[in-house]
Order: sequence, then C-alpha cells, then structure tokens
Amino acid sequence: MKAVILAAGEGRRLEPLTEVRPKPMLPVANKPLLEYVVEAAAEAGVDEIVLVVGYKRERIQSHFGDGDDWDVDIDYAVQSKQLGTGHAILQAESRVDGPFLVLNGDRILEPAIIERVLDWEPTDDALLAVTHSNQPSDYGVVEVAGERVQAITEKPPRFATATDIINAGVYRFGDDVFDVLRKTETDGELTVTAALQGLVDDDRVRAIPYDGFWLDVSYLWDYLEVNAEVLDRFGAAVSPTADVHPSCVLADDVAVGADTAIQPNASVLPGTSLGDNVLVEPNAVIANSVVLSDATVEAGAVLRDCIVGENATIGPGSTVEGGPAAVAVERALHEDVRLGGVVGDNASFGGNVTVVPGTVVGTGAVVDGGSVLRGRVPSGAEVRRG
Repeated sequence: MKAVILAAGEGRRLEPLTEVRPKPMLPVANKPLLEYVVEAAAEAGVDEIVLVVGYKRERIQSHFGDGDDWDVDIDYAVQSKQLGTGHAILQAESRVDGPFLVLNGDRILEPAIIERVLDWEPTDDALLAVTHSNQPSDYGVVEVAGERVQAITEKPPRFATATDIINAGVYRFGDDVFDVLRKTETDGELTVTAALQGLVDDDRVRAIPYDGFWLDVSYLWDYLEVNAEVLDRFGAAVSPTADVHPSCVLADDVAVGADTAIQPNASVLPGTSLGDNVLVEPNAVIANSVVLSDATVEAGAVLRDCIVGENATIGPGSTVEGGPAAVAVERALHEDVRLGGVVGDNASFGGNVTVVPGTVVGTGAVVDGGSVLRGRVPSGAEVRRG
C-alpha cells in the first residue's frame, strides 16, 4: 500500500520562516519535519511514497530525491496552486491504485499509528486516526460514537467544541475517494475534511484512536515547543565535526550541526538546536532556541525562546529576553505564548539590540545597534536608532 504525503503547503502562520522554505522543510532538531514523516512511514512498512509538493518544491525534491537514503521509492505529484488538502490528494490519483494511505507532511508521530491504519481489517470505509488535544479548535474536531465518525468540524470557534478528539492526519482511502473529492462542493478550497464529511454523512468513516507521540507545528511558538520535545525525547545530537570549546556549557538535550563552532565560555542550554555552520561567539547564551544554518550569534548576545533564521546575524550584546508574550497572527491575538522573538533569514542586528518578547523580524531586515524592537518588523525593512 502506497502512502501519499501532503507537503505542498506554504505555512503562512509561520512567516517569515516560510517565506524562503516550505513548512515541511522547517528543521526540528536539525532534521526537516517532513523527514520525520518519511521515516515513520518507512519504519511502519511503507516502501512506496508519493510526495505531493507545490510551494518551493525544489527544496523538498533536492533533499529527498528518489528516496534511496530512506529505503523507499519516492515519486512526486505537483500541486501547482495550493487549493486545499483535498485538491492535493487529487494530484496523486494517477500514481495510486487501490487502497492507499494519506499522511500530513508536517506532523511528527510514531510509526505505530501508521502500522495500525495500514494493517486494519479490509473495509470499504475510510479510516481516520484520531487523537486528543488540549487545543482542539486549532484542528479538525471529530465526534465519534464507538468506531464510527459522526461529524468533523474544521477549526471550530474557540471554546465552542464539544470534544477534545481531533483529526490526527493519518487516513486510509480506497480509490473511490477521488470521485468523492471531485463531487465535493467548495468555496475555492477543497479540503480533505469536506470530503470526509460527505463520507461521514453516508456512515463510511471509521475512527482509529491514537494516544502516542504526536506533534504539530502550527505557530512560531509551537516550533520552539516541538523542537524542545523532540530533543527531550531523543536526546542530544552533536555532530562530530562541530568545534565546541572545552570552556563552553553544553546541555544534554541540544542539537549541534556539522561545522558549527561554539567559542569560549558560551552557553548552549536545554531545548536548543544549532544548525550547520553556525558561529556562537564567546560568552553568548542561547536557551530554548532554534538557530538555523550559517547564522552568527556574536559575543555576549543572550537568546531565550528565540528562532534565528539562516545566515542571520545577531550583534554583540544583543538580548532576546524570552518569556510569555502576546502575538498577533492572521488578525487573531494569541496571549501568554512562549516566544521571545523571531529573526528572519538573512536579517542582521547591530550591537546591543533589545528584542521585546513576541517580536517577529522579517527576512533580510537590517537593524541598527542599540535599537529596541517590538511587534512586527517587515521583511526588507531598515530600522534606524533614534
């Protein structure tokens, strides 16, 4: 049975990080989100995968190639316009024959749930893995009676949910689902949830419960939390080519990429990932943060609960103090989230910049030394002190 993995989306709620890469290629503990999904599918016994790609697909295709590195055969279907998850599945129609799995390409889960869906007794019903969430309104909420799915509501209003059971993003369909998708009415975006609801109305969807490891990156602060959880679960991963000075403090649950240099008296504290070729200068402190490849954190800088994009520079003595913040995303205000700040790819800070919690600095922004940043700084902006 083939697995179709949906990896065509952009991930606008994760801007500015997704301005230069598709969401499934965001590295968690120095490995792309999508790689965790491919590995889980392979470990579950899947040996043929169709990746549905679209937005900045070259990044995905150049990384995964034909799948040999994961002992699977990978084929690609292209969704030229991102018109929803159901539309994405339709793009794979010519590449599957008979029952097939569908997986979301941006959720980390255990192979066990894929195995369970894969090995479930033969049935003409669609199968849907479900799990529990303390924030069900961020997902597709599923009402279940026994094994039968009674209703699916995509991202209902907050505090209006009758259950904490959500769609886990693992499905098994017969090839008749393509006709269902084509017949599903849309308002411009064809979602798999809408098609599933049509099958629910015909009593043709069964729920498979899952209570294991399941992580999703919806927002920037989720990215930090998921990175820390993966490090805590799987432990440190320090490249043998990393150059770590003996005087440094290096916590047990960190990831350090190839050719990264951590200079004297710097501290890399729990929950932190440093990508390849990162430079951390003397006396810098980095805690619960993600620093992507080729970035530089200069002497004495302090980063807490922070994301630093590729090839970005944090000037000497700059401070991202971390802690709780209120962050606006798509006209919704999210309060009391843990996000010290985000610095986009190729952005550059001078010395002694202060970042107020919740600040998001766009791609390629240039910030004068001594500046105080708050809110959102647009990509390409220049911030002059005073």
